[in-house]
Formats: sequence, C-alpha cells, structure tokens
Amino acid sequence: MNTSKNERNTVAIVGLIVIAIVAAYVYKNSLSVSVVKTTPIVSTATPITTANYACGDSLSINASYFTGEANVSTSSSTPPTPTGYVQLSLNDGRSFTLNQTLSADGARYANSDESFVFWSKSNGALVNDTAVSKNYTSCIIVKPDTDALHSVYIYQSTSTNFSIRYPDTFTKNVSYVYQELGPNKDIHGVQFTIDPKIASGTNLSKDSYISVENLPLQTGQTCKAKNFIDIGNLANKNDVVITDRDVEYSFASTTGAGAGNRYEETVYALPYSNPCIAVRYFIHYGVFENYPAGTIKEFNRSDLIGIFDTIRQSLVTN
Repeated sequence: MNTSKNERNTVAIVGLIVIAIVAAYVYKNSLSVSVVKTTPIVSTATPITTANYACGDSLSINASYFTGEANVSTSSSTPPTPTGYVQLSLNDGRSFTLNQTLSADGARYANSDESFVFWSKSNGALVNDTAVSKNYTSCIIVKPDTDALHSVYIYQSTSTNFSIRYPDTFTKNVSYVYQELGPNKDIHGVQFTIDPKIASGTNLSKDSYISVENLPLQTGQTCKAKNFIDIGNLANKNDVVITDRDVEYSFASTTGAGAGNRYEETVYALPYSNPCIAVRYFIHYGVFENYPAGTIKEFNRSDLIGIFDTIRQSLVTN
C-alpha cells in the first residue's frame, strides 16, 4: 500500500509540473501574440515645411518635408549622406514616404528600388514614376489659400510654368489675347474677368479683369512692364521698379478715355522671368457724373484693387 501511495504522489507531482509548463508556454505565447498585434508607434515629428504642388492634367501633390540627424562622412572625398525624408500624398490616392538621396541640385527623394523618385527644386518638382510614366509633370508650388479670396480655384500653366489662385466667381479665359499694341503685337495669356456682382449697380464695367501674360524675350532683352503697355500713354516713358512682399516688379500704368468711359491699366512684370511674365489689371468704368443722380453708386476702387492684389500675390513662377 505504501508503494502504491508513493507512486500516486509521484504521478500527482509530475502532473502538476506538466500543468505548470503548459501554463507557462501558453502565457509566453499569449505575450508574443499581443506584441505582434500592437499598433506601431506613429512618428510625431514636425515637418520643417509643407508644400502643395499643382501638376498637369489637374493632378496635385501634397508634400511634408522632414529633417534627419546629421550624417558626417568618414571620407573627405565622399559627401555626407542626406538623412531627411518627405511624405507625399498624391490626388490619385497613393502616398509615399521617401528618404532623401544624394543630389547635385535641388532635393531628391526616392524609395528603396528607385521606382518612385520625387525631386524638388526651387518652386517646382519632378516625378519619375515607373508605374505611371510621366504622369505628374510640370509640378509647381501653389501658395496657401487666403481669407481675402475666400473660395478659390487654382490655375496652373504647363507652358509658362506658373500657378495662381483666383476666386471661383471669376470667369477664366485661357484663349485670352491682348491686342491693344497694334498689328503683330499680340500678347497671349490667361484672363480672369470679375464676378458680375462686383459691378452690379455701380459705374464699373463687367469686362474688368486681371490677367497673367507672357512675352518671349529677344537676346539681350530684359523683362519690363512697358513691353506690355502703350508707352505713348505713359506719363513716364521709363518703367519703375517696385517691391511688394519681397517680390520685385517692373511697374507701369496708364489711363485712357473715350465716349464717357475710362480705362485704367496697370502692369506688374517679373524682371527676371523668361519668357517675360506680367500681371495686368484692366479696370473699365463709366464717368460717374454722367449717370442720372441716384441711379447707381460709385464702385469701390480700393476693394477691387485689393482683390486684384491678392490674386497677383498668389502667383508662383518657376
């Protein structure tokens, strides 16, 4: 009986040991499973800058740029490897996080197999995408929206390579041609005609507009505002250089009159652009005193110019 009792005790002890081992194994594996299912920690890094790019075919890219830790080269003949990165959101639904790579000019970012490369330089960007060849082209930065314009559209020129914001109540005309300088002196561009409500009940004409125009430059020629305007009507035959919000312009303005109408034109040309790019304000209105008393009110010139100024200040060229 004693031997049988000892055997039973031994079996009981072994059973307890087995149960303990199994319990430990299950517990360990449950920990492993919980580690695998844990959500990865999301980086809380703050981008050093962000940018929105408008590209051809109404495509766009949102870019957030991040800096990395300094990576000093161990060889004087080898440049340090960049450690920054960029996070991209494309409006076709794709997104990328790309590490910065060596670049002789601008900032270049790519994935590990170089199948997607994003290259930013000045106000523009290039995309090399093996999945969709030459899809995102002529990308250029778009300035942030402003409260002054409220709801706005973006116009991006792939030929002259600029972007500009304008109110969605303005009418866009991409076939615009300025023809007031005489035969064979047409100037091409894009026109944004004012919202008719701005002129309603006033002496302002509904054909008033702001435009972005361009002229090819001849060898040795510089970009000047007087190239876009009838200098015969200029009080000062030389254009004036002005600076507005750190942007330098060649500036000129003129006025004209006829049959009770007044025409004011103001041109802001970018001196270092090629082709020469300029913004024109065209304000057409009737002589207020010619209207029967009380039938209309005089248009608010400062408000209109303020809108035109805000549109012009959103212009980005590359």
